[in-house]
Amino acid sequence: MRWYPHRAPSKYRFRVSEHLGDTLRRLRKLPGLTQEELSDASDVSVDVIRKLEQKRTFSARLPTLHALADGLGVELTTLLGDPPGARSEGDGDSPALVAVRRAITPTAFAPEPDPAEAEGLSVVSLRDRIADAWSAYHAAEFDDLMKTLPDIIADVRRLVAAGREGAHAALGKALQLGGHLAVRLGKSDLAIISLERAMDEAEASSDPLLTPMICNSMAWAYQRQNRLSDAISVAQYGADRVKAGGLTTAESVKVWGGLMMSAATSYARSNDYEQADKMMRAAEKEAERVSTLPVSEDSRMVSVFSKSSVRIERVRLAVQHGHPEDALKLAKGMRLSQDTPPSWRTWLLLDVARAHTDLGDAEGAVKALESLRRVAPAWMRHHTLAVSIIRDLWELPVRPPGLRSLAEFVGVAN
Repeated sequence: MRWYPHRAPSKYRFRVSEHLGDTLRRLRKLPGLTQEELSDASDVSVDVIRKLEQKRTFSARLPTLHALADGLGVELTTLLGDPPGARSEGDGDSPALVAVRRAITPTAFAPEPDPAEAEGLSVVSLRDRIADAWSAYHAAEFDDLMKTLPDIIADVRRLVAAGREGAHAALGKALQLGGHLAVRLGKSDLAIISLERAMDEAEASSDPLLTPMICNSMAWAYQRQNRLSDAISVAQYGADRVKAGGLTTAESVKVWGGLMMSAATSYARSNDYEQADKMMRAAEKEAERVSTLPVSEDSRMVSVFSKSSVRIERVRLAVQHGHPEDALKLAKGMRLSQDTPPSWRTWLLLDVARAHTDLGDAEGAVKALESLRRVAPAWMRHHTLAVSIIRDLWELPVRPPGLRSLAEFVGVAN
């Protein structure tokens, strides 16, 4: 891999992953597969594999990537090689990441924290700190989050040891955040461990929606590991559990809707676009009810689910399955709700850029990417898709205005 300098301060350098074609060729040759054998194993045409390896295309649709990862017997993240979301310390884990790992997986058989250590701590204040940490995550402030999360987890464990009401639920949300952060840092095994421990805390809590919310996170982690059937299973389990309790509050509908969207995404990546679209339409219909239902006093940490989020996901599925015109129609004139986090706005702009690229509208793609750079520059550098789109545009015979600045920003221009 290579390091590319950026105009941002040096501590915020991000690693640009090796070209998808190089990764594909390297992973194919490890078990000694020919292109034809990989084609048979993945059900992806030899022509697509050849174009990727010869760098005649710099990206592929997610269903194709999942199929290739499955044929190679690797995780999706291994194939994509996502750049890390925080500054690098070289080949090893940074001290900040080591601290996060230790917080998630404390020493085995170590004594419980002394309840006296919880003096001066409150569940309410910890919930606020966790909610702020989630906001930092959605803003892609991973470097800062790694510094604060270990202390948050340690303090919540003290509250659990002291038997404070609501402490198990707070620890479940903190560990759920640890799982999300680990996924973004490319530590999928740590993510699963953190989410499993979050599940245990959720089951020990009195919050009936917490386990289903963590099911959604687990489904996403399974998607990243290319375990699509497992992702569908855990998402549907969570959705059924919420529905059994009744969709009577805004929170319950949001959690159920988020799980439906997650399951739909996995169906789509399994090339079952019809089932995915059916589930998305059901979710979008249910989203109409959210504003008419009662809301609890503290809903900061409930799933992001709204008409906007469903429409964003429908745009993504249309792009992934080769319907760029439909994607742009769905995206046109969208008004995003105020609670739409930067990460979701990022996905929308990326998919709009991808749709314009697929239609041969390079200037439209650059315009969407310029908007993304203004809205969420950190996310833009983090996303493999953004780098792939810019690489595709960079190889055009005539480069559209504004592309060089974007290419330099993500480290593509040489």
